[in-house]
Amino acid sequence: MNNPFVYELIGYTASILVAISLLMSNILRLRVINLFGAICFMVYGLLIGAYPIAVVNFVIVLINIYFLHEMATAKEYFKLLEMRKDSAYLKHFLAFYDQEIKKFVPSFVYDPSAQLIVFFVLRNMVPAGLFMAEIRDKETLLAKLDFVIPGYRDFKVGKFVYEENSKIFTERGFRRIYTQPGNNAHEEYLRRMGFGPEGNSGLYVRKL
Repeated sequence: MNNPFVYELIGYTASILVAISLLMSNILRLRVINLFGAICFMVYGLLIGAYPIAVVNFVIVLINIYFLHEMATAKEYFKLLEMRKDSAYLKHFLAFYDQEIKKFVPSFVYDPSAQLIVFFVLRNMVPAGLFMAEIRDKETLLAKLDFVIPGYRDFKVGKFVYEENSKIFTERGFRRIYTQPGNNAHEEYLRRMGFGPEGNSGLYVRKL
């Protein structure tokens, strides 16, 4: 095959993939997209006879595969840390991530006077997630915030809370969690965590 247009197309595709990978805040997505970009660059280098480009990107492919394997097999430590609703650290956390929180849940308002349960999700001792819910009745929670910091948005924090540690809710008698979806990314997250629309109320619910 000797088609300059196809060669250029592969080169542009590789460049675009690498550029997109650098925009990812999620390390897993960054590695996967960068891997495909490096593969395209390697093929491009071989096709045009630029062997240094092919060799360098072959090394990058191996590096990405190595780190993806490490991420897939790594044993991570998760822990729930319950907080007082008026905790100073909680207030600092909310202030620091205010713009990021509003991007996903524009309606969120912190109201320490409400009857709240609050806990951080520690991931390898990093406060990677924050869950805050208002107690509506003895069996119902209204989740006001379920936030994960950038770099940890691979759904592991949510699965740890809702699937592996749902007893933190059921042991207190709660049987359902309602929440209001924010943007499209937040709505996708809720669906993956087992939430579904509750009629025409505009709320999503997850039964425990």
